[in-house]
Amino acid sequence: MKNNIKTLAIMTFIIPLFSLMVSCTFDEVVDPNGPSVDGVLKNASKGQLNELVVAIESTSRNGIGNEATSNGVMARELYLFNAEPRNTGDLLGKDGLQLDNNSFYSVGSWNGNYRCIKNINLLIEAIANTDAATESEKNGYLGFAKTMMAEELIQILKSYAKARLDVADPENLGPIVEFNEGMTRVRALLEEGQQHLSNAGSSFAFKLSTGFSGFDTPSTFSEFNRAWAGVAAVYAGDGNGALTALAGSYMDLTGDLKIGPKHIFGLGGGDQANTVFKVPSTTDKPNNGDQIIVHNSWIADAEAGDSRVAQKSALRPSPSTQDGLNGTHETRLYNSDTSPIDFLRNEELILVYAEANILANNLGEAEDALNIIRNSANLPDYSGAQTTEALTTEMLKQRRYSLWAENHRMFDLRRYGLSNTLPIDRAGDQIFNTMPIPLPETY
Repeated sequence: MKNNIKTLAIMTFIIPLFSLMVSCTFDEVVDPNGPSVDGVLKNASKGQLNELVVAIESTSRNGIGNEATSNGVMARELYLFNAEPRNTGDLLGKDGLQLDNNSFYSVGSWNGNYRCIKNINLLIEAIANTDAATESEKNGYLGFAKTMMAEELIQILKSYAKARLDVADPENLGPIVEFNEGMTRVRALLEEGQQHLSNAGSSFAFKLSTGFSGFDTPSTFSEFNRAWAGVAAVYAGDGNGALTALAGSYMDLTGDLKIGPKHIFGLGGGDQANTVFKVPSTTDKPNNGDQIIVHNSWIADAEAGDSRVAQKSALRPSPSTQDGLNGTHETRLYNSDTSPIDFLRNEELILVYAEANILANNLGEAEDALNIIRNSANLPDYSGAQTTEALTTEMLKQRRYSLWAENHRMFDLRRYGLSNTLPIDRAGDQIFNTMPIPLPETY
């Protein structure tokens, strides 16, 4: 019995609207105070379908904070100094400790991603059993759903190196598969989603939040789909496939690096705050008891003048120490607890483009793309060797600074076989690069 996912199937439907969601009019639902799964799967109204879209976008935020901080600690990007000893113990393998497969850090992201996937599966099944939407509208829902499912599976594969692909029927779950098989399914989902979007007409039958402003029609949302297809292709080692996909995305070598869909947050009832934000320490309270401390190596290894260091971190009023660990800087990654978090911004896509060109042996083009990122951080052009090995090292360094504390570093080092290059913070610590599959999923 796979208890986690079975429980999620019961708990998921329906997530309250988040406060920054655009307003829209809903049709009558079976029970507006507690809509049932059966009520949505049997000839759902368009209003019920749209509620599921809202639920999908809302639950896509689940687990982001845990992925950023727990995986960030394991990747020696940061420390999380608070009252939870496992953040400085388990995640760093203190004195031989092993990761717990039934702890908040191992269960939280898995549950968050699969709660979103459950809502996606409900939408896909509801579309198959309703007459409330036209064929064009159904294609719009399905293109959205399959793109979002691929995005969630990518996050699972990055954290766990495995995923359970077939979870539509909680009583008959598919097996947990290895990374390569999971990524093959991700890429197929994105192609299916793109086909649906191409058949969806000029507009969606549903509204997306302001986080998708500029990406809220079938044609513009397909650019989001192609962006993820480029990412998935690179993760699968397919440079040429990534370049083909990126050509249809919103990647722009001369454009605003911040462009791209975003998770949005709010403080209203039923909403979520951005939990990666931490209140800055002050001279009055120099030892903030809940703080993300920048790993000292991230500061020490930065090139002189790299503006990303000052943009993403700040010197603390006094150095912080906890559990034998210490740091001089703390996070400034987000300005408030309602700051948006990127799904996938142009800056990352340019780095993906650079990596794809390295894989495709277009080394000059890769170097040019990396120089865009370097120059945006007030760094001069790359001056190293134009070889695959040297440019890969440079690409990973630029990803390290551009994507700090965004759940990339642990996976980047693992997929390039470089996890053993991470520093050991204390005698007796260990390096982990994969979250354990939660205990209830293993029996």
